[in-house]
Amino acid sequence: MSAALRGQSPRRPEAGLTDAAWYRSLTCELRARGLHPQEVERAVTDARAETTAAGTTPAALLGPAVLYARELASALKEDGADPHRRAPEPMLGPVILRVRGVTARRGRRTVLSDLDLTVRRGEVVAVVGANGAGKSTLLQVCAGLLHAASGSVERTDRFGYAPQLDALAPLLTVDEHLRLFGAADGAGRAHSISTGHRILQRLGWRPDGGQAVGTLSGGTQQKLNLALAQLASPELLLLDEPYQGLDALAYEDLWMLIEAWRSSGAGVLLVTHLLRDIDFVDRVVELPAPESSTEDRIATEHAA
Repeated sequence: MSAALRGQSPRRPEAGLTDAAWYRSLTCELRARGLHPQEVERAVTDARAETTAAGTTPAALLGPAVLYARELASALKEDGADPHRRAPEPMLGPVILRVRGVTARRGRRTVLSDLDLTVRRGEVVAVVGANGAGKSTLLQVCAGLLHAASGSVERTDRFGYAPQLDALAPLLTVDEHLRLFGAADGAGRAHSISTGHRILQRLGWRPDGGQAVGTLSGGTQQKLNLALAQLASPELLLLDEPYQGLDALAYEDLWMLIEAWRSSGAGVLLVTHLLRDIDFVDRVVELPAPESSTEDRIATEHAA
């Protein structure tokens, strides 16, 4: 793809920028210009291949990532390609999550009412709605952590769940978390650690396995939270606002990873309130705004 830009003299590289940071910057810029994740992945792969063949750094060969992304998007337009187009939709597989007539309550308040929902392999479904609409409750019901008052949930046994509020143990190390979660799925220590590190590197973090989780930043803990959910290569991923605490580059890395899961045939159900996420999913399920409970109405009347 970058062959369209050949013939230009190399530009001054960005000082102090590592190769990994350059590629992340390119990814972020291309996504910001509306390219679909599959288009972005191809562009980054092409840039890596050309850089490797030239035996130099991407900054030295292609110049600043921001300028290269701008010229690449322009080249696509000149070639008649629309950088805003979505890639062809994959063939969807069987249903791996089916929610039928689910009603769930928090105390006396009904949070979900007679909800139906399905997720298939190779599909990314976003759940949106106002605060209190039951988005997190829905994922907890799907994960089997909360019993529905009525209705049924059928899902694959191979699923991963990344809650909005993680359940990490601050005194345990990164590798201890990977070993424990891997052991729960019958994986060996070495496999769990190597797999976890590979996922974390795709999220832009090269972990120190011996570091206590409590010393990590919130965004880095969220990366570990996501890696643990994907550790056993599940068929279904339940992600509750997975971008919490992530910076702009890590956010782009996350969507590249979600696209890779989708392309491999996994199904993803994610909760989001970011409108830009809607462009990257296959379907959107909007939960209705919560109704005020009797107690809420009485409190409001008394306050008035």
